[in-house]
Amino acid sequence: MRHRLAALLLLLAAAGCAAPPPVREAPIAYPSSVRKRILRIAEAEWVEWGRLLAGPGLPALPAGTEGGTEAFPRVLAYWRAVPEAEAGAAIARNRGRWSARLAGDAGAGVWSEPAWSAAFVSYVMRGAGVDEREFHASASHSFYLDAILRDALEFPDRAPFLPHDPTTYAPAPGDLVCADRSRHPLASWRNRLAEMGKFRPMHCDIVLRINAGAVEAVGGNVADAVTLTAYSADPAGRLLPRAPGDPVIVTVIENRLGRLPPFAPGPLISALGAAAR
Repeated sequence: MRHRLAALLLLLAAAGCAAPPPVREAPIAYPSSVRKRILRIAEAEWVEWGRLLAGPGLPALPAGTEGGTEAFPRVLAYWRAVPEAEAGAAIARNRGRWSARLAGDAGAGVWSEPAWSAAFVSYVMRGAGVDEREFHASASHSFYLDAILRDALEFPDRAPFLPHDPTTYAPAPGDLVCADRSRHPLASWRNRLAEMGKFRPMHCDIVLRINAGAVEAVGGNVADAVTLTAYSADPAGRLLPRAPGDPVIVTVIENRLGRLPPFAPGPLISALGAAAR
């Protein structure tokens, strides 16, 4: 395992520059109630948007739901969970569009841009009580994933979130299913280490429940709404490859909130050891 750690750390150093990064504060542990709140909040948001469903064999959902009257304060709340430096311009533009809508401009495309799916995940995590140190709220999935990867590297026994290959790990409620939406998707989450800090179009959903043959996960800005997507899974619960043209799933992020000492005492599998298998 040590040679794997050394190789990953070298990649991380190369991505950041030659100077060693400053020593960071170690993440803290959380009780299992935080994971339960994540699931409650994600499900409540999905219900409020109308229990929309997406997945293989399901009809396409109509576009434009995000621009509805009731949607404006919901999406605004998601953006408010993102640091002002990232969210400020998006909020200002869409408040202006909302004002135009109220004044009679039916063509004002409220929340039609920028994408707010990462803001939704940030909102759920922050609302559940996960602090900025343990989950880096961002308007970009790739940037909060960078923070997750750094913790897995630097604090393997205390990292609250742990990356796994989708072919070897079966998702559980509270985990994140993350896909690469770029034209040239990453082959693995490990390839992200060489480009950390650079934007990459991605999308992550929060796993809500597991059913026979499917992993059901809630995400924001899916068909312009908060939608539950059914991902096909094998008998062991591992995600199957998606249809050609769909974003490629590059990692499943294990949610270890409530599963680390002192809330779950006992021996732990090293983060890097588990992720490298």
